[in-house]
Amino acid sequence: MPEFVIERHIPGAHLLTEAQVREGSLQSLAVLRELGPEIQWLRSYVTEDKLYCVYLAPDETLIRAHAHRVGLPADRISAVRRMIDPALLS
Repeated sequence: MPEFVIERHIPGAHLLTEAQVREGSLQSLAVLRELGPEIQWLRSYVTEDKLYCVYLAPDETLIRAHAHRVGLPADRISAVRRMIDPALLS
């Protein structure tokens, strides 16, 4: 299954409370269950004003549908072409 990195511009993302993060995450998971097993959320990274989310999905269409239903931006969706793991280099 292809892997994607989604960049979401959310001003003040780093200021979200644990309760806000939990509520948003649970809403996202509920929509993912509705969309079916073809889309999976692996992890997210929070920076100052952005979230970077890593998903598995067959294509961008399903990712955009998820973002729309949850009410999150999907400003840039990039397909992962290669992963470099420094632990595998030794």
